[in-house]
Amino acid sequence: MKESLEYLLFLLLNRIAQLLSFGIAGKIGAFLGNATFLFTGLRRRITKGNLANAYPDKSGREIQRIAQGAYRNCGIALMEMLWAGRQSEDSLMKTIKIRNVDVLHDALARKIGLILLSAHYGSWELIISALRLHVGRPFVIVVQHQRNRKIDKLINSYRCRFDNSTVPLGPSVRELIKALQEGKVVAMLADQSGPKESIFVDFFGRPAATHRGAAAFSLKTGAPIVMAFLVRQQDGKYETWFEEVGQLGLDGYNEKNILELTRRHVEMLEKHIRLHPDHWLWMHKRWKHAEYYQSHKVVEEAA
Repeated sequence: MKESLEYLLFLLLNRIAQLLSFGIAGKIGAFLGNATFLFTGLRRRITKGNLANAYPDKSGREIQRIAQGAYRNCGIALMEMLWAGRQSEDSLMKTIKIRNVDVLHDALARKIGLILLSAHYGSWELIISALRLHVGRPFVIVVQHQRNRKIDKLINSYRCRFDNSTVPLGPSVRELIKALQEGKVVAMLADQSGPKESIFVDFFGRPAATHRGAAAFSLKTGAPIVMAFLVRQQDGKYETWFEEVGQLGLDGYNEKNILELTRRHVEMLEKHIRLHPDHWLWMHKRWKHAEYYQSHKVVEEAA
């Protein structure tokens, strides 16, 4: 019953978004994000705690401002995702402007596959539709399933437009390696917490459990990692910035190199979040395994 009610409400919001212009959809999303922050308190304590740890020098007022901006960004991203679900190729391509497309083209020209890495940053679902059209080839998208199966199915139908395909996070190693070996673009987000047995690298000064997949796939297949970030402009549209993760000195597929390449792409992500902190999903429990890491580190050092 709960799942059906959630789905009906989601369908209503979906229908509203698709009747609006891109600009109005974003404004409605900003309103929803602000309202969620001010009136529900959903994950507000986690958000402010994450920000306080990441920016110990910022005042409470500054933390409040960034936190509210992060909620507003989530509302905008939701409405823009729903808006994009039924739009034409021309409409979608007009929503983003690529500043340094040569970085992407240089990586694609090597014809050894490409790992396109992003984060819950800006309008992260919009990048799937709009950027795929600019790239000119379909994406294999690594996804994490939503709890509500009906909502998950609808969102995936939007992701799979324009010949994209999705694979679940975790059990798709062979499929992803095969896609890269065939020269395809594998798109994934790099900022969610991994399980406590994951690689730990510093993120905003604290150890964070991080998925090893992007680095492992890159070193195993030779496919470069290019990070993509959508930055919102004054008119509500986006500029896309690409940056390749350097692999100088990382010859060979081994745990040491996987750790170092993971550290490099996480460091790059942190740099871009610091430029636009309200663009990122601060309400996620990104450091939830930090205590586990510290306790095991103490045991290892004692041994």
